[in-house]
Amino acid sequence: MRALHVPGIGEHERLSDVPVPAVLPGTVLVRVHAAALNAVDNVIAVGMLTSRWPRAYPVILGRDAAGVVAAVGPGVRGIAVGDEVFGSVPLTPPIQAGTLAEYALMPADSVAAKPAGMDFVTAAAIPFAGTVATAAVAAVDLRAGETVLVTGASGGVGSFAVQLAAARGATVIATGAADSTERLRRLGAAIVVDHTAGPVAAQVRAVRPEGVDALIDLVAYTAGTLPLDAVAPGGRVACTGGANDELTMTWHGLIGREIVPDTSGALIGRLADQVAAGALSVDVTEVLSLDQATDGLRTIAQGHARGKIVISLAG
Repeated sequence: MRALHVPGIGEHERLSDVPVPAVLPGTVLVRVHAAALNAVDNVIAVGMLTSRWPRAYPVILGRDAAGVVAAVGPGVRGIAVGDEVFGSVPLTPPIQAGTLAEYALMPADSVAAKPAGMDFVTAAAIPFAGTVATAAVAAVDLRAGETVLVTGASGGVGSFAVQLAAARGATVIATGAADSTERLRRLGAAIVVDHTAGPVAAQVRAVRPEGVDALIDLVAYTAGTLPLDAVAPGGRVACTGGANDELTMTWHGLIGREIVPDTSGALIGRLADQVAAGALSVDVTEVLSLDQATDGLRTIAQGHARGKIVISLAG
């Protein structure tokens, strides 16, 4: 099968043939129709965070997929060959299985039945971004009437986080370049701060002098790059990328929270139900072929992604 994979340590990702994975107990083999791209795919591709996520090479990139079940492993119940499903491959070490391939080996408990009226591209865009956003909003324990700053709001996770935070009755301040302002407002942001126009914390304090109650940061890799000065004393901070440093949070008088996503099929299915009911939007802004997957990953790495980029393998 064709797959975008990293053959070995220090090597670049390549699109070439690899063996079709054999089903294992508790897994399903999915014939992939669509696979979403995520920022973590670049992290895995370049070998970052190996102490946190050891790899077993070759590593197939991609976390999310939607497609048709081709085989079912021993012990799997409630899923049959021919079922249309979607889900995510959890970041469980060692990292090896992925979804940017013609076939993906996925844990049976991390997939859900695709809603009948939902296309594969939309379904593929939900799992990883939706579950991380859900965990981020839960981590800062948002309440109605509070204000939250979401940095990295323009991307896939951010697009969901803005909506989920607004649904809780919070006032959302989102960061995004000028060309994202209208889209972020449509998703539920009350205020959009242009992160290219100057320090984010200073811009937030200009519109919210007392500071925000919570910060969801989706872009920082170190505590030193978090806009912590935007947060009021005692505020809650949740961030991806390992930037949650306890000493830094204590120094600023803030409470750091871990983002621990639930990648279960049950949650993924509930998110899809919200989408089907019109309560949650899936912001797919670009659909590419598998041959163009590296272009999509480059767009994300350069910070130019707007919403979700999905790879279509249909046809």
